[in-house]
Amino acid sequence: MKDNEYIVVLIITSSQKEAAKIGKILVEEKLAASANIIPSIRSFFFWKQEFHDIPEALLILNTKKFLFEKITKRAKELHSYEIPEIIALPILFGSNDFLGWVKGNVLT
Repeated sequence: MKDNEYIVVLIITSSQKEAAKIGKILVEEKLAASANIIPSIRSFFFWKQEFHDIPEALLILNTKKFLFEKITKRAKELHSYEIPEIIALPILFGSNDFLGWVKGNVLT
């Protein structure tokens, strides 16, 4: 497997329901091999000069690097936030079996 070919994408959502909707669609469309949800996180941030302390959910996707722009575009279409947090982290190491499974379950 090539170094830096695979990524983990993190998307913060307004709720577990929104995370499930986005994750399901991205996996069905083969933009991600899998979607995991951490249903309850607490976020602190400023938005439009106002401090927020709110519950959110975290969507975690396993995919290939070349799909990141397509994931970003599609997630923005489905997301309720004006500027959703969508970031990617490289997978530095992973089992060949798992990465092979990711490769077989996303667009090529």
